[in-house]
Amino acid sequence: MSADMSMTGTKRVGVLLGGLGSEREISLASGEAIAAALSARGHDVTRIYVDRDLDRVLRQTPIDVAFIALHGAYGEDGCVQGMLELMGIPYTGSGVLASALAFDKLKSKELFRLYNVPTPPYYVVEDRERTRLEELHGSFGFPVFVKPRRAGSSVGAGKANDMGELRARLDDAAQYDRSILVERFVGGREIAVGLLDGRALGAIEIAPKGEFYDYRSKYQKGQSEYHFPARLTPTRYKGVLNIAERAAACLGVTDYARVDLLVTEGENEYVLEVNTLPGFTPTSLLPKIAAGAGYDFGALCEALLDRASLGCGEAKSEGASVLPADATASSSGTIVI
Repeated sequence: MSADMSMTGTKRVGVLLGGLGSEREISLASGEAIAAALSARGHDVTRIYVDRDLDRVLRQTPIDVAFIALHGAYGEDGCVQGMLELMGIPYTGSGVLASALAFDKLKSKELFRLYNVPTPPYYVVEDRERTRLEELHGSFGFPVFVKPRRAGSSVGAGKANDMGELRARLDDAAQYDRSILVERFVGGREIAVGLLDGRALGAIEIAPKGEFYDYRSKYQKGQSEYHFPARLTPTRYKGVLNIAERAAACLGVTDYARVDLLVTEGENEYVLEVNTLPGFTPTSLLPKIAAGAGYDFGALCEALLDRASLGCGEAKSEGASVLPADATASSSGTIVI
Protein backbone atom coordinates (compact mmCIF):
# COMPACT_ATOMS: atom_id res chain seq x y z
CA MET A 1 0.00 0.00 0.00
CA SER A 2 1.32 3.46 -0.80
CA ALA A 3 2.08 6.11 1.77
CA ASP A 4 -1.00 7.99 0.59
CA MET A 5 -3.20 5.26 1.98
CA SER A 6 -6.98 5.36 1.97
CA MET A 7 -9.19 4.92 5.00
CA THR A 8 -10.21 1.42 5.95
CA GLY A 9 -13.42 2.53 7.62
CA THR A 10 -14.33 5.16 10.15
CA LYS A 11 -14.09 4.40 13.86
CA ARG A 12 -15.24 5.94 17.12
CA VAL A 13 -11.89 7.04 18.41
CA GLY A 14 -11.12 8.24 21.90
CA VAL A 15 -7.96 10.35 21.87
CA LEU A 16 -6.42 10.15 25.34
CA LEU A 17 -4.55 13.36 26.17
CA GLY A 18 -3.41 15.41 29.12
CA GLY A 19 -2.53 13.04 31.92
CA LEU A 20 -1.06 13.40 35.38
CA GLY A 21 2.64 13.77 34.65
CA SER A 22 5.06 16.62 34.04
CA GLU A 23 4.53 16.41 30.27
CA ARG A 24 0.81 17.25 30.37
CA GLU A 25 1.11 20.36 28.20
CA ILE A 26 2.99 18.47 25.48
CA SER A 27 0.40 15.70 25.59
CA LEU A 28 -2.40 18.23 25.13
CA ALA A 29 -0.68 19.61 22.04
CA SER A 30 -0.05 16.11 20.63
CA GLY A 31 -3.61 14.99 21.33
CA GLU A 32 -5.21 18.04 19.74
CA ALA A 33 -3.16 17.58 16.57
CA ILE A 34 -4.05 13.87 16.36
CA ALA A 35 -7.75 14.50 17.04
CA ALA A 36 -7.93 17.15 14.34
CA ALA A 37 -6.18 14.90 11.80
CA LEU A 38 -8.44 11.90 12.47
CA SER A 39 -11.58 14.05 12.41
CA ALA A 40 -10.53 15.42 9.02
CA ARG A 41 -10.28 11.83 7.77
CA GLY A 42 -13.88 11.10 8.77
CA HIS A 43 -13.53 9.43 12.17
CA ASP A 44 -15.87 10.11 15.07
CA VAL A 45 -13.34 11.53 17.53
CA THR A 46 -13.82 12.19 21.23
CA ARG A 47 -11.12 13.95 23.23
CA ILE A 48 -10.69 12.22 26.58
CA TYR A 49 -8.77 14.39 29.03
CA VAL A 50 -7.00 11.95 31.31
CA ASP A 51 -7.20 12.35 35.07
CA ARG A 52 -7.64 9.92 37.96
CA ASP A 53 -11.24 9.26 36.91
CA LEU A 54 -10.20 7.78 33.54
CA ASP A 55 -11.84 4.41 34.22
CA ARG A 56 -15.22 6.05 34.88
CA VAL A 57 -14.94 8.28 31.81
CA LEU A 58 -14.09 5.32 29.56
CA ARG A 59 -17.09 3.36 30.84
CA GLN A 60 -19.36 6.31 30.03
CA THR A 61 -17.84 7.06 26.61
CA PRO A 62 -18.62 4.65 23.76
CA ILE A 63 -15.44 4.24 21.69
CA ASP A 64 -14.10 1.50 19.43
CA VAL A 65 -10.44 2.28 19.97
CA ALA A 66 -8.20 4.45 22.13
CA PHE A 67 -5.49 6.55 20.49
CA ILE A 68 -2.99 7.20 23.29
CA ALA A 69 -1.47 10.68 23.04
CA LEU A 70 -0.08 10.69 26.59
CA HIS A 71 3.54 11.35 27.54
CA GLY A 72 5.40 10.56 30.70
CA ALA A 73 4.22 8.79 33.85
CA TYR A 74 0.71 7.28 33.99
CA GLY A 75 0.50 7.09 30.20
CA GLU A 76 3.76 6.09 28.61
CA ASP A 77 4.74 3.63 31.33
CA GLY A 78 2.16 0.89 30.79
CA CYS A 79 -0.37 2.01 33.43
CA VAL A 80 -3.06 3.23 31.03
CA GLN A 81 -2.31 0.35 28.67
CA GLY A 82 -3.07 -2.08 31.50
CA MET A 83 -6.38 -0.37 32.22
CA LEU A 84 -7.37 -0.54 28.55
CA GLU A 85 -6.45 -4.24 28.45
CA LEU A 86 -8.75 -4.95 31.41
CA MET A 87 -11.56 -2.96 29.80
CA GLY A 88 -11.12 -4.67 26.43
CA ILE A 89 -10.49 -1.44 24.52
CA PRO A 90 -7.95 -1.76 21.67
CA TYR A 91 -5.27 0.94 21.81
CA THR A 92 -2.41 2.35 19.80
CA GLY A 93 1.25 1.80 20.57
CA SER A 94 3.16 -0.86 22.47
CA GLY A 95 1.70 -3.15 25.12
CA VAL A 96 2.04 -3.03 28.89
CA LEU A 97 5.43 -4.69 29.35
CA ALA A 98 7.23 -3.00 26.46
CA SER A 99 5.86 0.38 27.53
CA ALA A 100 7.07 -0.14 31.09
CA LEU A 101 10.52 -1.34 30.04
CA ALA A 102 11.09 1.48 27.56
CA PHE A 103 9.95 4.15 30.02
CA ASP A 104 12.31 2.87 32.71
CA LYS A 105 15.73 4.08 31.55
CA LEU A 106 17.58 1.71 33.87
CA LYS A 107 15.75 -1.42 32.71
CA SER A 108 16.14 -0.30 29.10
CA LYS A 109 19.89 0.07 29.48
CA GLU A 110 20.18 -3.29 31.23
CA LEU A 111 18.46 -4.93 28.25
CA PHE A 112 20.55 -2.93 25.78
CA ARG A 113 23.67 -4.33 27.42
CA LEU A 114 22.25 -7.87 27.45
CA TYR A 115 21.51 -7.67 23.71
CA ASN A 116 24.75 -5.86 22.79
CA VAL A 117 23.06 -2.60 21.87
CA PRO A 118 25.63 0.16 22.52
CA THR A 119 24.64 2.65 25.23
CA PRO A 120 26.70 5.07 27.36
CA PRO A 121 28.12 3.79 30.68
CA TYR A 122 26.01 4.71 33.69
CA TYR A 123 25.17 4.25 37.33
CA VAL A 124 22.01 4.94 39.36
CA VAL A 125 21.59 7.15 42.41
CA GLU A 126 18.66 6.31 44.65
CA ASP A 127 17.28 9.05 46.88
CA ARG A 128 18.56 7.37 50.05
CA GLU A 129 22.08 7.11 48.57
CA ARG A 130 22.71 10.77 47.79
CA THR A 131 24.58 11.31 51.07
CA ARG A 132 27.36 9.04 49.80
CA LEU A 133 27.57 10.45 46.29
CA GLU A 134 31.39 10.63 46.22
CA GLU A 135 31.58 6.91 47.01
CA LEU A 136 29.03 6.04 44.32
CA HIS A 137 30.68 8.22 41.71
CA GLY A 138 34.15 6.92 42.49
CA SER A 139 36.41 7.13 39.44
CA PHE A 140 33.51 7.48 36.98
CA GLY A 141 34.84 10.89 35.94
CA PHE A 142 33.29 14.00 34.39
CA PRO A 143 31.44 15.34 32.51
CA VAL A 144 28.28 13.32 33.08
CA PHE A 145 24.65 13.64 32.04
CA VAL A 146 21.95 13.38 34.69
CA LYS A 147 18.32 12.43 34.06
CA PRO A 148 15.36 11.10 36.04
CA ARG A 149 15.05 7.35 35.64
CA ARG A 150 11.40 7.59 34.59
CA ALA A 151 10.60 10.85 32.77
CA GLY A 152 10.68 12.27 29.26
CA SER A 153 11.01 15.50 27.26
CA SER A 154 14.35 16.13 29.01
CA VAL A 155 12.59 17.35 32.17
CA GLY A 156 15.02 17.39 35.09
CA ALA A 157 17.93 16.48 32.81
CA GLY A 158 21.26 18.23 32.39
CA LYS A 159 25.04 18.07 32.17
CA ALA A 160 27.39 18.22 35.16
CA ASN A 161 31.11 19.02 34.93
CA ASP A 162 32.10 18.52 38.56
CA MET A 163 30.78 17.23 41.88
CA GLY A 164 29.08 20.52 42.78
CA GLU A 165 27.17 20.62 39.50
CA LEU A 166 26.33 16.93 39.89
CA ARG A 167 24.69 17.58 43.25
CA ALA A 168 22.68 20.45 41.76
CA ARG A 169 21.58 18.31 38.84
CA LEU A 170 20.53 15.52 41.19
CA ASP A 171 18.40 18.05 43.08
CA ASP A 172 16.68 19.02 39.82
CA ALA A 173 16.11 15.44 38.73
CA ALA A 174 14.81 14.42 42.17
CA GLN A 175 11.75 16.61 41.59
CA TYR A 176 10.60 14.04 39.00
CA ASP A 177 11.91 10.70 40.30
CA ARG A 178 13.55 9.34 43.47
CA SER A 179 15.80 7.20 41.24
CA ILE A 180 18.23 9.09 39.01
CA LEU A 181 20.44 7.94 36.14
CA VAL A 182 23.98 9.32 35.80
CA GLU A 183 25.48 8.65 32.35
CA ARG A 184 28.93 9.21 30.93
CA PHE A 185 28.61 12.34 28.78
CA VAL A 186 29.19 11.49 25.13
CA GLY A 187 29.87 14.31 22.71
CA GLY A 188 28.29 13.75 19.33
CA ARG A 189 25.47 14.49 16.96
CA GLU A 190 21.94 13.82 18.18
CA ILE A 191 20.01 11.48 15.88
CA ALA A 192 16.45 10.20 16.09
CA VAL A 193 15.12 7.21 14.16
CA GLY A 194 11.40 6.71 13.53
CA LEU A 195 10.07 3.16 13.51
CA LEU A 196 6.86 1.65 12.19
CA ASP A 197 6.20 -2.07 12.73
CA GLY A 198 9.79 -2.46 13.88
CA ARG A 199 11.23 -1.10 10.63
CA ALA A 200 13.03 2.21 10.35
CA LEU A 201 11.33 5.00 8.43
CA GLY A 202 14.50 7.07 8.47
CA ALA A 203 16.85 9.06 10.68
CA ILE A 204 16.78 12.79 11.39
CA GLU A 205 19.67 14.84 12.77
CA ILE A 206 18.95 17.46 15.43
CA ALA A 207 21.16 20.53 15.71
CA PRO A 208 20.05 22.38 18.87
CA LYS A 209 21.21 25.94 19.39
CA GLY A 210 21.83 25.21 23.07
CA GLU A 211 24.31 22.78 24.59
CA PHE A 212 21.97 19.80 24.17
CA TYR A 213 18.45 18.98 22.97
CA ASP A 214 16.64 20.14 26.11
CA TYR A 215 12.96 20.95 26.74
CA ARG A 216 13.32 24.46 25.29
CA SER A 217 15.10 23.18 22.16
CA LYS A 218 12.39 20.59 21.62
CA TYR A 219 9.29 22.73 21.94
CA GLN A 220 10.18 26.36 21.14
CA LYS A 221 10.36 27.34 17.51
CA GLY A 222 13.69 28.55 16.25
CA GLN A 223 15.72 26.71 18.92
CA SER A 224 16.83 23.79 16.73
CA GLU A 225 17.56 22.86 13.14
CA TYR A 226 16.70 19.48 11.66
CA HIS A 227 18.36 17.64 8.80
CA PHE A 228 16.57 14.79 7.06
CA PRO A 229 18.03 12.40 6.20
CA ALA A 230 20.72 12.69 8.87
CA ARG A 231 24.07 13.84 7.45
CA LEU A 232 25.81 10.48 7.57
CA THR A 233 27.54 8.32 4.99
CA PRO A 234 25.22 5.71 3.42
CA THR A 235 26.95 2.88 5.30
CA ARG A 236 26.76 4.63 8.65
CA TYR A 237 23.17 5.74 8.03
CA LYS A 238 22.17 2.13 7.43
CA GLY A 239 24.01 1.09 10.59
CA VAL A 240 22.18 3.67 12.69
CA LEU A 241 18.83 2.41 11.40
CA ASN A 242 19.84 -1.16 12.25
CA ILE A 243 20.89 -0.25 15.81
CA ALA A 244 17.58 1.56 16.36
CA GLU A 245 15.61 -1.47 15.18
CA ARG A 246 17.61 -3.74 17.50
CA ALA A 247 17.07 -1.42 20.47
CA ALA A 248 13.29 -1.45 19.99
CA ALA A 249 13.20 -5.20 19.39
CA CYS A 250 15.06 -6.09 22.60
CA LEU A 251 12.41 -4.19 24.60
CA GLY A 252 9.52 -5.84 22.74
CA VAL A 253 8.34 -2.53 21.30
CA THR A 254 5.71 -2.80 18.57
CA ASP A 255 3.63 -0.58 16.28
CA TYR A 256 5.73 2.59 16.35
CA ALA A 257 8.48 4.33 18.28
CA ARG A 258 11.26 6.89 18.16
CA VAL A 259 14.78 5.84 19.09
CA ASP A 260 17.22 8.54 20.27
CA LEU A 261 20.94 8.06 19.61
CA LEU A 262 24.28 9.86 19.72
CA VAL A 263 26.70 9.52 16.82
CA THR A 264 30.31 10.45 17.56
CA GLU A 265 33.11 11.59 15.29
CA GLY A 266 34.97 8.44 16.33
CA GLU A 267 32.53 6.25 14.38
CA ASN A 268 30.63 5.08 17.47
CA GLU A 269 26.87 5.08 17.98
CA TYR A 270 25.09 4.99 21.34
CA VAL A 271 21.39 4.42 22.02
CA LEU A 272 20.01 6.75 24.68
CA GLU A 273 16.39 5.59 24.87
CA VAL A 274 13.35 4.25 23.04
CA ASN A 275 10.18 6.36 23.13
CA THR A 276 7.02 4.29 22.72
CA LEU A 277 4.72 7.34 22.62
CA PRO A 278 6.77 10.02 20.87
CA GLY A 279 5.42 13.55 20.54
CA PHE A 280 2.97 14.61 17.85
CA THR A 281 3.35 18.38 18.21
CA PRO A 282 4.24 20.61 15.23
CA THR A 283 7.92 20.44 16.30
CA SER A 284 7.99 16.70 17.10
CA LEU A 285 10.48 14.42 15.42
CA LEU A 286 8.47 11.35 14.38
CA PRO A 287 6.05 13.35 12.17
CA LYS A 288 9.08 15.05 10.56
CA ILE A 289 10.70 11.68 9.85
CA ALA A 290 7.43 10.26 8.51
CA ALA A 291 6.96 13.28 6.25
CA GLY A 292 10.42 12.69 4.81
CA ALA A 293 9.47 9.05 4.22
CA GLY A 294 6.30 10.02 2.34
CA TYR A 295 3.58 10.17 5.00
CA ASP A 296 1.63 13.32 5.65
CA PHE A 297 0.48 13.82 9.25
CA GLY A 298 -3.04 12.47 8.67
CA ALA A 299 -1.77 9.35 6.91
CA LEU A 300 0.61 8.66 9.79
CA CYS A 301 -2.18 8.97 12.35
CA GLU A 302 -4.34 6.66 10.25
CA ALA A 303 -1.54 4.09 10.01
CA LEU A 304 -1.17 4.05 13.79
CA LEU A 305 -4.91 3.83 14.31
CA ASP A 306 -5.05 0.81 11.98
CA ARG A 307 -2.55 -0.97 14.23
CA ALA A 308 -4.56 -0.53 17.44
CA SER A 309 -5.14 -3.83 19.22
CA LEU A 310 -5.16 -5.64 22.54
CA GLY A 311 -1.85 -7.23 23.39
CA CYS A 312 -2.39 -9.30 26.54
CA GLY A 313 -0.70 -12.67 26.16
CA GLU A 314 0.40 -12.15 22.56
CA ALA A 315 2.42 -9.89 20.32
CA LYS A 316 0.79 -6.48 20.37
CA SER A 317 0.61 -5.92 16.64
CA GLU A 318 1.14 -7.94 13.50
CA GLY A 319 -0.01 -5.25 11.08
CA ALA A 320 1.26 -5.34 7.52
CA SER A 321 3.94 -2.79 6.72
CA VAL A 322 2.85 0.20 4.69
CA LEU A 323 6.32 1.62 4.15
CA PRO A 324 7.04 3.02 0.71
CA ALA A 325 9.69 0.95 -1.03
CA ASP A 326 12.16 3.86 -0.97
CA ALA A 327 11.28 5.20 2.46
CA THR A 328 14.86 5.54 3.62
CA ALA A 329 15.98 7.23 0.42
CA SER A 330 13.46 10.03 0.33
CA SER A 331 14.06 13.74 -0.04
CA SER A 332 16.83 15.45 1.91
CA GLY A 333 17.34 18.96 3.15
CA THR A 334 17.33 21.13 6.20
CA ILE A 335 14.12 21.95 8.03
CA VAL A 336 14.49 25.02 10.22
CA ILE A 337 11.83 25.76 12.85
